[in-house]
This record gives sequence, structure tokens and C-alpha cells, in this order.
Amino acid sequence: MSDERPLHEGPATFGEVFAQREYRAVLTATTLSWIGDYIAKAAVTVLVYRETESVALSAAAFAVSYLPWLVGGPLLSTVADRCRYRSVMVNSDLFRMALVALVAVPHLPVWAILGLLFATTLANPPSQAARSALMPVILTGDKLVVGLSVNSSVGQAAQVTGYLVGAAIATASPTVALLVNAASFGASALIVRLGVRDHPRVATGDPRASLLRETGDGFRIVFGTPVLRSIAVLVFSSMLFSIVPEGLAGAWAGERSGGGVDAAATQAVIMAAAPVGFILGGLIIGRAVRPARRVALIRPFAVLAPLVLVPALLDPPPGVVALLVAVCGFSVAGLLPVANGLFVRALPDGYRARAFGVMATGMQVIQGSAVIVTGLLAERFSIPRVVGLWSAAGVLLMLVVVARWPSTAAFDAAIAAAKAPGPRPGSAAPAGGGTPAETTGRAAAPVAEGTRDEGPMPGRRAAAGGTATL
Repeated sequence: MSDERPLHEGPATFGEVFAQREYRAVLTATTLSWIGDYIAKAAVTVLVYRETESVALSAAAFAVSYLPWLVGGPLLSTVADRCRYRSVMVNSDLFRMALVALVAVPHLPVWAILGLLFATTLANPPSQAARSALMPVILTGDKLVVGLSVNSSVGQAAQVTGYLVGAAIATASPTVALLVNAASFGASALIVRLGVRDHPRVATGDPRASLLRETGDGFRIVFGTPVLRSIAVLVFSSMLFSIVPEGLAGAWAGERSGGGVDAAATQAVIMAAAPVGFILGGLIIGRAVRPARRVALIRPFAVLAPLVLVPALLDPPPGVVALLVAVCGFSVAGLLPVANGLFVRALPDGYRARAFGVMATGMQVIQGSAVIVTGLLAERFSIPRVVGLWSAAGVLLMLVVVARWPSTAAFDAAIAAAKAPGPRPGSAAPAGGGTPAETTGRAAAPVAEGTRDEGPMPGRRAAAGGTATL
């Protein structure tokens, strides 16, 4: 019997979500590894700076964690579709535990530290892809919506907590912080191994191809399916401007210093505002708003997110800037999880992990590019002017995106196609106008187990993502 509820009923409760043993295990393990990871990032920057007294090398140690996504995110994520999800998660944690423990060895040369860190982060894409693909298997219906909203909010809280704790521990002993990170990966592996069932690998119904070919399938299905492409554009567009205040917070705080204003405190307030807003938005929208209303709010939230940052043009005081950034974070939390859920439902079974890799890599590239471009602009113009005009351009972009947002019928067709047998991505289009990707897959989208939509808006009952997280 399906656990689906009609759209006019209220959302799933936190109690229903946390009653799922496997979800509790995944959330606990993920939270531990998240916090440990952020502690390690803070520790490594301190460790490298102490060894070299080089700001550039210290920054490189922090940035190295993003490289695997840029150089091989989709390829590494595809590995998760070729194996059992639990095995991928456990082995990734054990691999990272061993390498982080090696980083903690005293007096390692900097090149060895950076090399070990890069090797450690190679396990991030397959691990995160496997977790993303597993969630719709263990949570169905609107429980998936609420559960992944919790994931998003916990991820933001873990970031704040990890950085604060990591900075405190690293100041005293970077080695201890790194050992804490290694222990967190070990605990995560144990919790997943004992708390998550060994679900069989999802088959696409097609013969296994090469890793490169299957990675290409991920790009083809995301950008070859109109519905998935529209969602990808929405997600990437929201990342394009929402990251800018956080990325420029340090320089922005520097411009505001003086007159009794503490630059460090200003930076902290601006950077903390986005995750705080996201946490509130994820919990409130995910829990208190009915499923149909969440979907209806995608378009207004998409426009509101950049619109609320336009007043930065007036160079408001730091407290007002933080409030604007928090509202932006709230708005992104209102649209991103729901859009992620629609993406999940329209995605054929067996392609979840590789599609996650495409989206996660795209988000990393978009966010990094936005910060770099606005940083270069801020070299010539004031930061309030850059943020305000960049956000105004974001409003125009989002108006175009929401104007082209797929209809309910289009989501209906994409979800139905994901559940029906058909050719794999890149095959010839069927009669009737469907795209190859829309008819791809075997039994179900990632939420196929008991997540048939009932009511006037099929496919619009969305799940939060932790993009991240898609």
C-alpha cells in the first residue's frame, strides 16, 4: 500500500520521517562526516600556513577539495550507478579515513599534504552520488520531501558548526582536528554498514557500457530531456547570484571597516546569514507548507531570491546586508529542494548517481565562476554596486527562466516516461514528440517505490536536495 497522500493533504511529519531506521542512519553518518570534513578544512589551512607561512598555499589546501568535482565529478559519480549504494558509501568513508589519518602525520612536506588531500576528495563524488541515489529508495512520497529538506538544513548547520569547531581545535592542534575528521569517517562507515540495508544495484535494462559512455549518458539525459533541462537551468541560475554575497563577504567587510565597525564580525555576520536563512527556509517550507503550495511557490521564490539583493546598491549597513542575504537564502531553500524533487521524479531509474554528478559539478562550476567574475568586477567598482547590479541581472534571468518553466502536463509526461520501459539516453526519439531521455529507463524514477502522484499536479511533489544537493 502506497504511503502517498493527495496534494490537498498536509505534508509528511518529522515523526514519520525519523521513524525510518535507514534514514536515521544515513542522516547521522552524513552529519558526522560533514562536520568532520569542515573541521579538517579549517585545520588544514592552519597546518599548511604554519608549515609554509604562505597564504597562497594555505588557500590551495582549502580549494583542493573542489578539484575532483571540476576534473572528474560526473565520471566519478557514475561509479555509484555501477555498484551497490551502501558499498560505495562505506568504502568511500574507509578510504577517506585512512588518507586523512596520513595527513595528520607530523612534519609531512606540503606537496604530500596537498596530494593526500586531493586523493581523499576523489571519494567525495561517488559517495555523495550514492547517498543522493539511495535517499528515494529509503524514503517515499512526501516523506522524501521532508526528509531531504532536513538534510539540506542539517548540511548548512554542519558547515557553520564544523568551521567554528575546526577553527577552535586547529588553533590548538591541527593534528587533533585531522584525527577527529578521520574518526568521523570511520564512524560514518560503521553506521551506514550496520544501519542501511544492502539494496541491490539498480539496473537500467541495458548492457553495461564503458565508464565514459555511461558518464555521457548522464549529460544526455539531463540536457536532452526538456523537463530535466529546465530544472537544471533553474538550479544553476539560482546558484549564479545567491553565492555572491558569501564569496565577497571578506572584501565587503573590509570596505565597511572603520568607524567602530569590526571587519571580522561583519564578515562572519554576512557569511552566516545565508546558511541561517537556508536552514529556516528548508524547515519551514518543507514542513509547514502543503505539497501543492510548495510547487506553486517555485516561481515567486526564483524571482525573489535575486530581487532581495538588489537594495545592496544603496550600500546598507552590515546588519541590513545580513538580513537581505538571509532572505535570499530562505528563498533559495524554498525553490531548490522542490526543484530537486521534480528532477528526481522525472529521472529514469538507474541514472540517478550519474545525473547527480552532472548537477553537482555544474553547481560547483557556476558558483566558482560567479565569485571569480564578481570579484574581478569588484576590483573596478564598489562591492555594493557589483552585488546590486549582478542581482538585478539575476532578476531578469529568473523572469526568463520561470516564463519557460514546464507545464504540469510536461511534468506528467516526463514522470510517466521515466516509469515506462524505453530506449536508453541518446536513442532515437519515439513517435509523438517525446525526447529520447523522456522515454529512458526501466521501472521507476528514483522515487518509484510508492511515489505515484495523486491529485491535480503530478510530479510537482518535490524533494529537497542536498545539492546539494541534488
